[in-house]
Amino acid sequence: MSQFSEDFQADLRDLMRWRRDVRRFRPDPVDEALLQECLATFALAPSVGLSEPWRIVRVESPTARAAALTNFEAANTAALDGYDGEKARVYSGLKLTGMREAPVQLAIFCDEATDKGAGLGAATMPEMRRYSVVAAITQFWLYSRARGLGLGWVSILDPDRLCQDLDIPEDWALVAYLCIGWPEEESAAPELELAGWEQRRHHVPVETR
Repeated sequence: MSQFSEDFQADLRDLMRWRRDVRRFRPDPVDEALLQECLATFALAPSVGLSEPWRIVRVESPTARAAALTNFEAANTAALDGYDGEKARVYSGLKLTGMREAPVQLAIFCDEATDKGAGLGAATMPEMRRYSVVAAITQFWLYSRARGLGLGWVSILDPDRLCQDLDIPEDWALVAYLCIGWPEEESAAPELELAGWEQRRHHVPVETR
């Protein structure tokens, strides 16, 4: 029997439903104590071999933010060129980043050369370190949402260019660029679904072998 009540289980499911990838933020600042409280969830995350390979960089200076935004704009233009017809029309109208408005921006990396964990579980599948970073981001995302914050994951970027612009160690690999702040509005439906880009599946296909 679960040690968690049915109400807690229902609340957790609602939290997952309301998580959402946020791209529209209010300009209000995020209290530093609240941000640190949310970041502390990384220490609770699982990681292969207990390697804890996540590395977090706060992108705050005007120069660094301008470089990241320029990176996105170039990658976004290139991505649009890959579509035509109705998909191109819909894509051009999507808001795919909150980088201009989000008060907090974090670049999350995986330290591919960490000796923590002594390589346990990563010898045959080294990508497990990156998966561990993703798991930690997911916990951070859910907890931030529970505290009222919104998070947007920007994936339309040139990782090598961003690492160069932010002067990142060679052994660190970009996993995520996160925009964090107070959502302009709340929605339980993905913005891409509302914009007509794609529909969410309401069942999970499972195969048996």
